[in-house]
Amino acid sequence: MTDDSVLYESDGRIATLTLNRPENRNSMTPDVMERFRACVARARSEAGLRCVVITGRGGSFCAGADFRGRSPAEERPGLAHERAFATYAPFLDVLDVEVPTIAALNGHAIGGGLGLALVCDLRVASREARYGANFARLGFHSGMAISYLLPRIVGVPAAADLLFSGRIVSGEEAAALGLVHEAVPAAEVAAAARRRAETVAACAPLAVRLMKQSLYRGLSWDPRSAARAEAFAQAATLATEDAREGIRALLEKREPEFRGV
Repeated sequence: MTDDSVLYESDGRIATLTLNRPENRNSMTPDVMERFRACVARARSEAGLRCVVITGRGGSFCAGADFRGRSPAEERPGLAHERAFATYAPFLDVLDVEVPTIAALNGHAIGGGLGLALVCDLRVASREARYGANFARLGFHSGMAISYLLPRIVGVPAAADLLFSGRIVSGEEAAALGLVHEAVPAAEVAAAARRRAETVAACAPLAVRLMKQSLYRGLSWDPRSAARAEAFAQAATLATEDAREGIRALLEKREPEFRGV
């Protein structure tokens, strides 16, 4: 049976990857992540491609980790940091796409879902949707280089606010912070992202590819190494009672009671 957890469409110039598990808020389940990695590889191999759009179906772009399955804290301790990094690795493959990438944030993007948006070059949000790195509210450290990416995108003060509080912001506030390039009504996100993709695709493709390389080389851009470093902190905090309490509270839809242990 064909794996439809992530859909791939291309007109030869613009490819669109669509997370397609709306019933599970497009969470980072193994089937989604495996299929996503394959779709990114397909985009990288497609000759003539000039832009890639990444989006989701339903009310969420990506809700991050699926905590209804086995908790990462229950994995073997000796491999905890490797497992933490591997959780996000398929999303980090977006960093290897040579052409510009656009996150069309059709809905909420939380935790690792926000991380996926951050590794894209451009972001279009829904005004009504919610965005944030809520790791502190769950009792453990961020992953996927989010603590590296956020300050470089929104600045240190705004990143500190978002990371230390774990607060969730609207698409409108995300645009004001510079977290996204624009926020539009939910029904217009796809069209707005497509317009940006068409604008990119209309430019000289070799020049755009080289400018993307120059842009990030000049910033000494290395999110993947940052994600590996974060994996140690995330694995350590996932093993705490606070993380277990944070995840329980999320599933039980209540406020967590952290004790610092």
